[in-house]
Amino acid sequence: MEELAVAIGKNIREKRRANGLSQDRFALVAGIDRSYMGKIERGEASITLEKLYRIAEALQCEPITLLPKTASIRLPAPRKANKAGLNEGR
Repeated sequence: MEELAVAIGKNIREKRRANGLSQDRFALVAGIDRSYMGKIERGEASITLEKLYRIAEALQCEPITLLPKTASIRLPAPRKANKAGLNEGR
């Protein structure tokens, strides 16, 4: 999941800079704390769909444009379910 958060954060940062917005101004427009926005852009925080949509609105783009291509992301293997149908390790 970490690789995904980094890729999304990178896309958000690039789009913000292309729009000529400082991180402070962008965070204000998106209604997200500036320090949290920094964590998002560095891939240190995973975001909810609601935040993705708020960020896209502030950047005046569609949310899908902020997502990386699936071929460029390695997702962890799904956990195996035990006989009861529960994921192991939880």
